Amino acid sequence: MYKINIFCILKQNQDEFEILFKKYEKMLGKFTKIKSIYIFDKSIQKAQNISALEAKKAYTKVFLPYLNSSYNIALDVKGASLDTFAFTKIFEKEANINFFIAGAYGFEDEFLQKCNKIISLSSLTFAHKIAKLVLFEQIYRAFSIKTNHPYHK
Repeated sequence: MYKINIFCILKQNQDEFEILFKKYEKMLGKFTKIKSIYIFDKSIQKAQNISALEAKKAYTKVFLPYLNSSYNIALDVKGASLDTFAFTKIFEKEANINFFIAGAYGFEDEFLQKCNKIISLSSLTFAHKIAKLVLFEQIYRAFSIKTNHPYHK
């Protein structure tokens, strides 16, 4: 079974987005074990109030321990633009995947270089919750394509 983690610099709160995230987690449950990991602490909040550079350093510091033997993918505007079928191919080659969504200032180049792949969801800038929702939808669509589920059509 696949194992997917989505790490994001985001405060978890019980809002309408969280309801949608849980819905996708449930729908994806037949294909994969998927988990959201929210990371936001006082050091990140403080760094974001100092500068973009300090914020990026704080994001790297909290994300680095999660870079492991899984296939690590950062979502970043500098990343490759993939269509849905190219995105689906990721799941043909990898079973354990970590996705990383940075905070408001993006990633340090140091962190991006440690990832296996960098992808861009769009050339548009999305709020973190919207980016996460788009990611969930694309993961669900990818598994629908892999299993010939009618959702994709």
